[in-house]
Amino acid sequence: MGDNLFAILEEGSIVTPKGFKAAGLNCGLKKTDRHDLGAIVCEVPAVAAAVYTTNVFQAAPLKVTRESLEDGRLRAIVVNSGNANACTGKQGEEDAYTMRARAAAEFGVEESDVAVASTGVIGELLKMDRVIAGIEGLPGRLSGERDGAEAFNQAILTTDLVKKEACVTVSVGGANVTIAGSAKGSGMIHPNMATMLGFVTTDAVIGHEALQQLLRQTTDLTFNMITVDGDTSTNDMLVAMASGLAGHDELSPAHPDWEAFASGFQYVCRMLAMAIARDGEGATHLIEVHVDGAETDEDAQAIAKTIIGSSLVKSAVFGADANWGRIIAAVGRAGRPVNPETVDIKLGPISVLEQSSPVAFDEDAALAYLQGDTVNIEVKLHTGSGSATAWGCDLTYDYVRINAAYRT
Repeated sequence: MGDNLFAILEEGSIVTPKGFKAAGLNCGLKKTDRHDLGAIVCEVPAVAAAVYTTNVFQAAPLKVTRESLEDGRLRAIVVNSGNANACTGKQGEEDAYTMRARAAAEFGVEESDVAVASTGVIGELLKMDRVIAGIEGLPGRLSGERDGAEAFNQAILTTDLVKKEACVTVSVGGANVTIAGSAKGSGMIHPNMATMLGFVTTDAVIGHEALQQLLRQTTDLTFNMITVDGDTSTNDMLVAMASGLAGHDELSPAHPDWEAFASGFQYVCRMLAMAIARDGEGATHLIEVHVDGAETDEDAQAIAKTIIGSSLVKSAVFGADANWGRIIAAVGRAGRPVNPETVDIKLGPISVLEQSSPVAFDEDAALAYLQGDTVNIEVKLHTGSGSATAWGCDLTYDYVRINAAYRT
């Protein structure tokens, strides 16, 4: 699907699609004065879909959100940062339900129409007096303008250094449809779903099954193809809401404009995923790995994720060391079919391996390339037509520093 099927809205945000407002504020869960509580609210019942972490230990908000999404509809999402409300037992569950109930009351919607998300420290109970007071303050701050989106973007961050957002517009049946996204994630990132939270809004007219299928397929190609540190969080969640206010005929894979809509949807998710990888804790480089010529796309995905997740590859990039041996070793341990005689590897434009044999290259040119902001690693296997792209970041001294003192 080509990116020419949609237009990028540089100034767009999570509230640009028709029907959505957002808010954020500081309720006192963090040690700083940064926002730590936010909400997205739709003026009509929105068709909704979600994917969740595969971690066996799942935080209380995920249970609550799964229940709310049983009918495939949502009106609001309330999110806190600074505390994950994970591994907090029965009290944690009660607190998540309380968050849902209080948000429903404040926004004037049914409890089953509210999703709950949390991110932050695991194993500590929420300061519910602060959370409740914060929820009471959200309705008055809801805005369909840029300020509402900015406040929400800040409210969902933990160790993130920057906000992550993207927005596009696409023509569907002659109507102008907008798709927007906001996400957080910096460490504990190895999704199969990471401390990753993602939210996508659109004013498209689409059914729950079609939206759920698109979200799952898109997640496999975007959020599930990034890694920062190999750790999968207890709280990962990606929620999509469609207000239907664009007013066109209902979208499905049979719709003539489905490809354009799906392309724009995938672009938004890909930009959010790449932004998370680029903002990895302590990171100084974004690493993009493209694997081509695998037996299947699934094989290519597994090999690309193995390379991008290798601590040795990540360390080599941090040190600007053109050590292709780290890469070939990762290819060989990915557990997928590879012909050990036919592998090519390039670091950006610099070929370092052809048909599994070393190629003489300019070390100074390689050093200069690896010192750039983005490092592209290309691996060609020559065994089939499967391909995949994964994103990650380098492993730095700062990653250890940040996580050695995360709780304290």
